[in-house]
Amino acid sequence: MQMVFHMGVHGTDGDRLLKTLLDNKAGLQKVGTEVVPPERHKSVFDDALRSLNGGTATPEMEEIMLDAILESDHPSRVVMSTWTFQGAPGRAVGRTGLYPKIGARTAALAQLFPSAQTEFFLAIRNPATLLAEVLPQFSGNGYEDLMQGCHPLELRWRDAIHRLLRAAQGRRVVLWCHEDVPLIWPEVVRLTGDLPHDAPLTGGTGFLQDLLDDRGMAALTEAMTDRDQMDIFQRRRIHADILRDHALPDALDQEIDLPGWTQDLVDQVTDTYRSDVAEIAVLPGVEFILP
Repeated sequence: MQMVFHMGVHGTDGDRLLKTLLDNKAGLQKVGTEVVPPERHKSVFDDALRSLNGGTATPEMEEIMLDAILESDHPSRVVMSTWTFQGAPGRAVGRTGLYPKIGARTAALAQLFPSAQTEFFLAIRNPATLLAEVLPQFSGNGYEDLMQGCHPLELRWRDAIHRLLRAAQGRRVVLWCHEDVPLIWPEVVRLTGDLPHDAPLTGGTGFLQDLLDDRGMAALTEAMTDRDQMDIFQRRRIHADILRDHALPDALDQEIDLPGWTQDLVDQVTDTYRSDVAEIAVLPGVEFILP
């Protein structure tokens, strides 16, 4: 059995991957995939992780958890998707940078089902826009409390992903950039659910539609009429052209209003992020979904 943990992160797709997978439940069932929503697994996993306290689940414990969370009999692939696997929004930053606990959380989830083939899926995002999304959700005492003395240029995805990979210990790790999601969303959904590349997909253009004006929506509908005859590269090229020509005003921009941040700092953080992405994409053990 394959146990798949989509671990967020905060400020990426929220619960959209979960909803898209559930919208394709019938197709997923045909390939042996069951999607388990958080309301079925959260308390089960929380109790188990507390009980294990860093240890590894026994076969009996695995069976009890599977009985509690599954609806189908003997699925070949089980998918869980929630940013809460990373903890509260304030966990996005620590004194040492981005997601200091990502390795510990990855290791703990892997130990829930040691007999399974565990896989980890994760979106990453420009730290500048990530902080802009996380700060309003943070329950602490504002920006300084969130940052814990960490300088913005220390927010390195490179370091966080290295921690994740060490904890994953050779298990499958699939990553992508949140900024690329409008163009790669069908691949994200299909890889997570193990759907064939040519399987019908409900909600495959959801992210793209949110960014388009009325003319763009009409162009997208017309272009996708013959989608069965398109390969991935043709579709992405058409979607990119439509997005370039018909994006809503300011849909591709995000204002960064963070204390002490200048445009120069935003540019530096963005350049560092791009450098990290280039390094992460070729790391051994990483499958990176590129547009």
